[in-house]
Amino acid sequence: MIVAAVLFTYAILLSTLTPRLLRGAHWTERAPRLGIVVWQALGVSALTAAALAGLALTVPTVRVSADLAELLQACVMALTAQYASPGGAAAGAAGAVLTLAVLGRTAWCVGHSAVRIRRARREHREVLDMVGRPDTTRGIVVLDHEEPAAYCLPGRHRRTVITTGALRVLDDDQLEAVLTHERTHQAERHDAVLAWAQALTHAFPRVPLFRTAEAEIARLVEMRADDMAAARSGRLTTAAALLAVAGGRAPAVALAAGGSTASRRVRRLIEPCRPLSRLRIVAGSLTAAVALAVPLLVVGGPAAAATQSNYCPNGTPADQVTMMR
Repeated sequence: MIVAAVLFTYAILLSTLTPRLLRGAHWTERAPRLGIVVWQALGVSALTAAALAGLALTVPTVRVSADLAELLQACVMALTAQYASPGGAAAGAAGAVLTLAVLGRTAWCVGHSAVRIRRARREHREVLDMVGRPDTTRGIVVLDHEEPAAYCLPGRHRRTVITTGALRVLDDDQLEAVLTHERTHQAERHDAVLAWAQALTHAFPRVPLFRTAEAEIARLVEMRADDMAAARSGRLTTAAALLAVAGGRAPAVALAAGGSTASRRVRRLIEPCRPLSRLRIVAGSLTAAVALAVPLLVVGGPAAAATQSNYCPNGTPADQVTMMR
């Protein structure tokens, strides 16, 4: 019961306080990839803690025996002792519902989102194959459209799409920056990162952590792609390229170089580059690692302590049930 309470409290605090502390944090803009990892780790940690809290209520802690038969006997007696009382049965049922609800809702939303995105990408890819012109030299698909736009269609059959309007306004260096931006999205599977964040928000729309994480990750993946383009083509060249395609529209299942965050990203590229210090990078990495480890440590601590002793001594079943309590 104590383990379940600790895990549930941890999940609540993480889901409500973290968004207030980290939303719009400037350090994430200086290390976008680390920021993405931290937000993902926090979301997974909260989800794991909630699921394990329910599991801890459902399955009582069993003291470990070196003998398999005695261990199984201890498990049966522990379950019998817990569910014999109305309170224990209610707690166990509530824990089972919580765990199944968290895992089932997550699995359903992730699966539904994956099917929907795959279908939409396939349909858009079929349209591109009909109306687009492949440019094998650049490895892109050219779309006849006056509006300057650039986007990538991720997935196994990926496409990088540039409109004729964008080709007219971009010089060679700016075009290379845009292409590097889109290829970074594809190489680092930013589509999968965003899909996971969106699925969690859809599954638990009232959880502040998931809502904030989705918005922050959507912003940071674009900044990460900007940084890779700037490393190849220069910050000012990349900023000019983003301005040129900022107003371009892209399908919902694609990742575009422009978009609603373009103005803030252009200002970021124009400002002097201030990489995050190594100490802060280590601190951020440790934060992500600790967030992932806390639920496992809370559950694993009592289990590890239980392995130090044989808790199935000889005696009557009643005596053993009493000792397990």
